[in-house]
Amino acid sequence: MTQMDNTALRYFLEVARSGSLSKASERLYVAVSALSRQIAKLEEEVGAALFERRPRGMVLSDAGHLLAEHARRTLLDAERVTEEIRGLSNGGRATIRVASSEGVAPHFLPQVFARFLKTHPATHFQLDVSAPSVATQRVRDGVADIAVCFSISPEKDINVVYSQRAPIFALVRRGHPLAAREFVTLADLLPWPLAIDHQGVTIRQLFDISCSVAGLVFDPVFVSNYHAALQTFVLQTDAVTVTGLLTVRSRLEVDGLAVVPIRNPELQQRTLQIQTMAGRTLPHAVQAFVEQLTGAIDDPALLD
Repeated sequence: MTQMDNTALRYFLEVARSGSLSKASERLYVAVSALSRQIAKLEEEVGAALFERRPRGMVLSDAGHLLAEHARRTLLDAERVTEEIRGLSNGGRATIRVASSEGVAPHFLPQVFARFLKTHPATHFQLDVSAPSVATQRVRDGVADIAVCFSISPEKDINVVYSQRAPIFALVRRGHPLAAREFVTLADLLPWPLAIDHQGVTIRQLFDISCSVAGLVFDPVFVSNYHAALQTFVLQTDAVTVTGLLTVRSRLEVDGLAVVPIRNPELQQRTLQIQTMAGRTLPHAVQAFVEQLTGAIDDPALLD
């Protein structure tokens, strides 16, 4: 494709993201009239309307959705080739953009980044931490190269390059009466104060589903959208929280925490996934990073 074609596709994607020509104009610093001409040109090329004009803004038509998928891959492939050519002359520099759930962000991913830099010292990382659905959408939109997040259902236009079961555990301080148990059920947690994530994350969704199935009602003493705060609270009290193992694996001994498996089957349904955009060819550096990332998930010793 020509540069003009790529420019038109970039403008088209911004209008799709923004939902209006005026908002896209502000973000791109391009006149509304110029955007409108580019959209009209694309519509003439494909022979179909790319947007439905509605009172609340512009929404992609069926043809628009198909072109958007093509446009994202086309622009990312052009960016990949350009960056890899530049990397030949500047010591292999590459930027890897990662979107992730909070659970893997404070400790695990920085450890993997540091490990990767030992063999790929010219790499630069960008990390965006958000809810799993947002992380996945960032990959779908081409804003992130990969997402590392927890999932409980399949995602459209997403390639899952790695998936591992991520059951949910009870987390307590090491001296807690539950710490020595081989396993617990949710009913065993009822006598203890509960600290738990807010409702926008998969761990809370599955916890609520499991409680509903078991007919249990908890009254949490502490709810937060910041899991590290829940862990600190647990250390200072007799409270219990729930967590994935990878979230706390490297901190159990250091922080004096203990994890206990929870038997309720609904809490076994979550998976940790590494996601990329469907149909996209990843840059060499990103492919190498994904390989090291999967190895670190499977074998904690690789991060020692």
